[in-house]
Amino acid sequence: MLTRYLLGAAMFAVGVTGAMQPPINAALARRTGSFEAATISFAVGTVALLAVALLAGGGGFTAVRSAPWWQLTGGFVGALFVWSTIVLLPRVGATALLAGIIAGQLTGGVLIDRFGWFGVAQMGVSWYRALGIFLLVVGGMLVLRR
Repeated sequence: MLTRYLLGAAMFAVGVTGAMQPPINAALARRTGSFEAATISFAVGTVALLAVALLAGGGGFTAVRSAPWWQLTGGFVGALFVWSTIVLLPRVGATALLAGIIAGQLTGGVLIDRFGWFGVAQMGVSWYRALGIFLLVVGGMLVLRR
């Protein structure tokens, strides 16, 4: 049970730091441009991850040759996400941006769980999960109204 709470706290902390990424990148975009800021953000992240992978990684880069094409699309999705937050944040604000993202991510998560996409174990959609998604979408709409 304690492990579950520790994992929850870790997820919360990741969420807090994730909330910092769009305004940091948007500030960089005001200086450099939106595509340039997204590129710089990914370059810095790539260098950091490469260092960690080389120092502590337990896998191997050559295994990518046998990966199906869809497993290589994560970087594209991440780039679209980063660039979109850079463009949207100045228009709607951090709170509305994050509310929309979280509602969309949870909706996507429910669909991924429900249908077992991408090799994820299938999980049913309970009424309380559906209610939670509905409330998040409504909350996001309310936040967007300002």
